[in-house]
Amino acid sequence: MVPIQPKIYHIVHVDRLASILASQGLLCDAQIIAQNAIGTTIGMNTIKQRRLTELTLSSYPDLFVGQCVPFYFCPRSVMLYMMHMGNSPDITYQGGQDNIIHLEADLMNSIAWANTNGRRWVFTSSNAGSRYFQDTNNISNLSRLNWNAINAKYWNDVVEEKQAEFLCEHSFEWSLIHRIGVSNQTVYQQVLNIINSSYHKPYVEVKNDWYY
Repeated sequence: MVPIQPKIYHIVHVDRLASILASQGLLCDAQIIAQNAIGTTIGMNTIKQRRLTELTLSSYPDLFVGQCVPFYFCPRSVMLYMMHMGNSPDITYQGGQDNIIHLEADLMNSIAWANTNGRRWVFTSSNAGSRYFQDTNNISNLSRLNWNAINAKYWNDVVEEKQAEFLCEHSFEWSLIHRIGVSNQTVYQQVLNIINSSYHKPYVEVKNDWYY
């Protein structure tokens, strides 16, 4: 069942947060590369490259996945688990999960902002780095996502569907982020220090249940 107020989550290394504030929002991978944004890159290198140069959206055939800012529909993602385990040869980052933060936004507010600001958006049935995901820009299709898989604590049997994504073209306004979830008190203080001078200060919270 679709949640009453679906949330979306973007994960980044805490050292990327200052550049997000400088840009007044999140940037897609294509823009991060073009601007040589400061901060640690996380994720799988070959899949990032595929999203930038191979995978386009059926809803918008001229738009590459890597030209969109990606979000999951849940914290404690499969990708976070892979970073926590540190056993994937395709992930250069080997720092574990402790310095990874979750940026949480409201899905409906995000779609409204995207529509108002001319940003194309979709959500996908599974990982948008795979070659066989489906995408849609029709909000009524949210019910087609496997919400049991998305919210599953144990997801070995539903690994692809758990990785359903919301994609927003080009960039994503900082003021849409309403909460930042972190793994420990040290990172909590780091985040508070970084956002202290920002025009928008999301609520920051240690969320152990968002981590492995």
